[in-house]
Amino acid sequence: MNTQDADFTNIADTLRQRAQQNPERIVMRCPGKDGRYQVEISTGELDARSTHIAAGLYRLGIRRGMRCVVMVRPTPAFFLVMFALMRMGAVPVLVDPGIDKRALKQCLAEAAPDAFIGIPLAMFARLVLGWARGVKYRISTGSRAWFADTTLAAIEREGAANPQDFGSTATDDPAAILFTSGSTGVPKGVLYRHRHFLAQIQMLRDAFGIAPGGVDLPTFPPFALFAPALGLTSIIPDMDPTQPAKADPRKLHAAIRRFGVSQMFGSPALMRVLAEHGEPLPGVMRATSAGAPVPPDVVEKLLRLMPEGGQLWTPYGATECLPVAVIEGRELITLRARTEAGAGTCVGRPVPGNEVRIIAITDEAIGDWRQAQEVPQGVVGEITVAGPVATDSYFNREAQTRLAKIRETLPDGSSRIVHRMGDLGYLDGEGRLWFCGRKSQRVVLAAGGTLCTEQIEPVFNTHPDVARTALVPVPVAAQKGGLELNQGDAGQLRQNADTPAGNAACLCVELRAGVAASEWPRIREELQKTADGQVHTARVTHFLHYPGSFPVDIRHNAKIGREKLAEWAKQQLPKMDRLQ
Repeated sequence: MNTQDADFTNIADTLRQRAQQNPERIVMRCPGKDGRYQVEISTGELDARSTHIAAGLYRLGIRRGMRCVVMVRPTPAFFLVMFALMRMGAVPVLVDPGIDKRALKQCLAEAAPDAFIGIPLAMFARLVLGWARGVKYRISTGSRAWFADTTLAAIEREGAANPQDFGSTATDDPAAILFTSGSTGVPKGVLYRHRHFLAQIQMLRDAFGIAPGGVDLPTFPPFALFAPALGLTSIIPDMDPTQPAKADPRKLHAAIRRFGVSQMFGSPALMRVLAEHGEPLPGVMRATSAGAPVPPDVVEKLLRLMPEGGQLWTPYGATECLPVAVIEGRELITLRARTEAGAGTCVGRPVPGNEVRIIAITDEAIGDWRQAQEVPQGVVGEITVAGPVATDSYFNREAQTRLAKIRETLPDGSSRIVHRMGDLGYLDGEGRLWFCGRKSQRVVLAAGGTLCTEQIEPVFNTHPDVARTALVPVPVAAQKGGLELNQGDAGQLRQNADTPAGNAACLCVELRAGVAASEWPRIREELQKTADGQVHTARVTHFLHYPGSFPVDIRHNAKIGREKLAEWAKQQLPKMDRLQ
């Protein structure tokens, strides 16, 4: 099946075709309240019921282009609602439920939704916390319409009795607003168009060789939305999707064995759970992990647990553009020594259809591609990508859109959007992309020069007592006789004519489980010796032992919260006598 077929304008069309081809095929299995997989839905049922729900929503008053917040757990109801909205051309709005409640309220206010569809708890929270105050339509997935106007079941019955013809959506119509995780700031709503979803299906299928008939274990539920279009059966895992690092590997293995899972998706945190559990993964021929770089030791362990010929893919991308590049685990392992020597993390070759280019680092907006300065091969700069999965804008965030998007005029007179990934990296002589860290998390030193997190941290992560490290800036301000940490508001730096203000590089260190804090003086001394061994790591001047586990993002539990660690580090080092 070619998902770019002219007859397809959104992924609901691909579901309909699958339903016509094989209506009895189970497209999804979900665990019930007792953890047993007693909930399932076939392709034909998903297509028919989502069509009924779409008709019911239309009867209620929801129309094409209206924005609808969806706060439903990964159950058949979630997929029924999502496909119903896409079929009728309404725009689902998805926000991570685990983010800070103030940020969540802001996200919902920015989305300015017309409808709110949620589980009873979400409906209650909306009322109590003031989410989406101006929403007109309120629909509960519960058995009763508490804190809502009606229930999803009633909507479905109404639609079944009153079919509607919605016509065809255009590929350029808005399809969804997906909020970023907010791991480096307030979450932003990424505006997806139907063409972006269609392109993602095509590129994911081609990049990973996905064929119909497979059984998928998507531990990040939104990825399961692609399963019907790809002809897969999704086994929704018995776990809290907002805490993959705390998943029970025994439950995951039980599902893998029972249903013959052939492929799975998980964050690096979840992959580590499986790797450390150490039980073989029979039948899992393809594993995919994204959200942050996967540590080499995890890659090696997982490949040993997978059947002969199994592949572990680590795609690179972001909510705004996915997938951008991919690399298979065995190639990644061959590059491990380079990563641990400070080369960065190789994220593979661009997926066909994408054009990846590196431009000079700047925090300013670039309105036209002719204003961008491409850097030579091997030079670290900001990663940009143009292609069919590069989204156009953020919703209601014009300033952020200007910073992240560049308009490029092509030779034929047409134009396209080039997305700035906000990541630093470079292209090597073999056309591979190397990731060096987030642009916003680079450390610009007062003494001159810039350090990138992914070129520094892997060097120190090789220490046997270290679980992981995080490079953060510690602001310093000029004064006679040396430099000291600034005590001003909001991190503002004091300056004088003696020395320019800027940052020092501080390495926060999380020790492995079982390593006593009393060992820190020895470990610190050994890390200092490691730092002195290379020119770029020698510029790390401060080492701090962080008690407990690092703060991480709520989506994948893998991206380190370096901004929070930077604030913590400033409190631990109130004054510095000099900048080394």
